[in-house]
Amino acid sequence: MSKKGLTDQQEQLARFAKALGHPIRIAILEMLVNQSCCYHGDMSEILPIAKSTLSQHLSELKDAGLIQGTITLPTVKYCIDEKNWKKAKSLFAGFFTQLQKTDDIC
Repeated sequence: MSKKGLTDQQEQLARFAKALGHPIRIAILEMLVNQSCCYHGDMSEILPIAKSTLSQHLSELKDAGLIQGTITLPTVKYCIDEKNWKKAKSLFAGFFTQLQKTDDIC
């Protein structure tokens, strides 16, 4: 339990959910799930946003632990963080399964 009275799982799930809270980040994750890795420059050619805005979205996903980046100057290559991706899928599945059980209550 955190000092806020929330479990570590609740805190982590909220962090993942926040990172997923923008359609561009969803598009980035879809792109990375369908490819083993992708370069920043390649993503900036595909996604309809400025490179600086793309960098902010990548940073948010990286801070949440959903992706990881490898710097090989002058490029940065991004891919899914497999360990945290599995954790996110598990946490969301458990959360929605728990909510499904309570659907009949309300």
